[in-house]
Amino acid sequence: MGSLLLLGIASGLPLALTGGTLQAWATVSDVSLKQIGFLTLVGMAYTFKFLWAPFIDRYVPPLFGRRKGWMILTQILLGIVLIGMGLLNPQQNLIWLALLATIVAFLSATQDIAFDAYSTEVLDKEERASGAAIRTLGYRIGMIVSGGLAMVIAERWLGWGGMYMLMGCFMFVFAFVSMLSPDTKYNQAPRTLEEAFIVPFKEFFSRPEAWAILLLIILYKLGDAFASALSTTFLIRGAGFSAETVGWVNKILAVIATIVGALFGGAILSKLGLYRALMLFGILQALSNLAYWLVAVIPQNLPVMAFAIGFENLCGGMGTAAFVALIMGLCNIKYTATQFALLSALSTVGRVFLAGPLTPPIVNTMGWANFFLLTVLIAIPGLVLLRLYRQRIEAI
Repeated sequence: MGSLLLLGIASGLPLALTGGTLQAWATVSDVSLKQIGFLTLVGMAYTFKFLWAPFIDRYVPPLFGRRKGWMILTQILLGIVLIGMGLLNPQQNLIWLALLATIVAFLSATQDIAFDAYSTEVLDKEERASGAAIRTLGYRIGMIVSGGLAMVIAERWLGWGGMYMLMGCFMFVFAFVSMLSPDTKYNQAPRTLEEAFIVPFKEFFSRPEAWAILLLIILYKLGDAFASALSTTFLIRGAGFSAETVGWVNKILAVIATIVGALFGGAILSKLGLYRALMLFGILQALSNLAYWLVAVIPQNLPVMAFAIGFENLCGGMGTAAFVALIMGLCNIKYTATQFALLSALSTVGRVFLAGPLTPPIVNTMGWANFFLLTVLIAIPGLVLLRLYRQRIEAI
């Protein structure tokens, strides 16, 4: 479990560096809101990672085996590219910075393919709830390190470029952690490319409820995706807080809320079962968006902003733990990399293709306060679909 925590941190670290932290760097560099909105498109690799996941299933690197080998390779390359990002400036090199961020997203998505398969295969069925909670805890800690903590480091000590270089160095450390992690229990690779590419999709889509499950994966966190799409820009530009203040609140409250949320979520998941946990956490995720509405109507109020960040991370930690357990349960152990990549990639469709491009024009039309009220409504269809497929989810 200890290795899952550390590898979860490695998995979550690059996401904010191509998302919220990159937004903050662009925001304080006076990049336009429209350009910041389209920076979210650099994360497209997370949506399409299922296209090359079969290669990760089929081919084995020369060292450290099929899962650990790919994790180590991508972690080393991530370190190199993040250091390269640190050499650029958003005002002068926005296109090149976006290009390197896209490469980071591709490598990070590839690391996720290997890590998702690794964590699914290394855990027994009875360990899934606690394992999902631990890896979710690690993932969200990684996001906080490269989010709130990174912004404090950038504003107070190293500057934005130096901070990106430091994050790159962290990835080299995680590569060493991967080398020392235990091997998986299931190591049989597909024998042909056809078996790697076609059979996993054929097996999944042969299930009667396949298309409904895919729609549920997209809709379940859609409201959360819209609310968080430009949350950093909102707190700095819309609510009037400094990047350092946002960073400190993220560093302190978000860490505490994430730890409590992930561990509490895992405990509730074990007691309530998957369906009831998903429903409860989904409702809480939707309600947590109202905390940002409160920040919008009471701007520059530090306690309100702290409550919003803490409540969002608490609910997000619980929701993600249950969501990961759902995806683990839906995967056939023979095709974990490809099927996990398909399902987790679809969960990013809302964030990358809907929330990122659509949030700026919606905010410009409705204002921040009405926008966050809208995100609560956006979360409802996913909860309705979850209720309709209760029996299938309870069978996992």
